[in-house]
Amino acid sequence: MRYAERACHGCVAAWLVLGAAGCASTGEALKSGPATTASAADTPAAVTLAAPPSPAVQQAFDNASGALRAGRTDEAERGFRALVQSNPELGGPHANLGAMLRQAGKLPESVAELEAAVRLNPAQPVYMNQLGVAYRQLGQFDKARQAYDKAIALDPGYAAPVLNLGILYDLYLGDDKRAMDLYAHYLALSPSGDPAVTKWVAELKNRKPAPITLSRKGDA
Repeated sequence: MRYAERACHGCVAAWLVLGAAGCASTGEALKSGPATTASAADTPAAVTLAAPPSPAVQQAFDNASGALRAGRTDEAERGFRALVQSNPELGGPHANLGAMLRQAGKLPESVAELEAAVRLNPAQPVYMNQLGVAYRQLGQFDKARQAYDKAIALDPGYAAPVLNLGILYDLYLGDDKRAMDLYAHYLALSPSGDPAVTKWVAELKNRKPAPITLSRKGDA
């Protein structure tokens, strides 16, 4: 039940939509799955860009984003793929396509797109967080931890990677103390509170350590 509860928590929407060139306006509170709806605490600082995309490129991006919000995922994927081909230097299409591919279970391709987004916008904490989720779903836990840590370093007020890192330590790395500290930090960044995470903290405090099994003499 503990794993299923965390897997469902926050999984609300299927879009990322950060802007064609990579300027963030939304964050995402992610658990085991890729929720992408922002609360105020999840919104990172915007990235300042040297040059905005052309009006035609921005319109194409807006069209793909609108299709995604409307649930026309095939149309949205075609739009983002076209933008990635025509404007590979823009981080936004890579990031949105990567998030969509992760939703579709195409994890290796998702990671490739999100890694491209991070290379193009290394100061974008949302991309780092998204990449961490994709790594975690692939079972690459150390890479996931590093991505979440980088996202937090880029924007200490961004709550989503703090929560995701807590889940990583809780469910996958087996470090209850670190998980509890991160959950507490996440709650401190969440002025509206989060009853589910508050419950997890209480569960961790009451969790009994696993019994120690003594090996018989001569066992390896």
